[in-house]
Amino acid sequence: MDVDLIFKIAAVGILVSVLNQVLIRSGRDEMATMTTLVALVVVLMIVVRQISGLFDTVKTLFDL
Repeated sequence: MDVDLIFKIAAVGILVSVLNQVLIRSGRDEMATMTTLVALVVVLMIVVRQISGLFDTVKTLFDL
């Protein structure tokens, strides 16, 4: 696993938390919730891509 992956996920988390606080303080709770959900989907897409690469590596390794 690459350290860049951890940094990407951490950067998304920090950015979303700051944006979430700004939106909540401005009275846009629905937008804050939507921002959090979109960030969750983005991080899940990154993780699924890595897991797919892992499965491809395992298939290649065991010649399946």
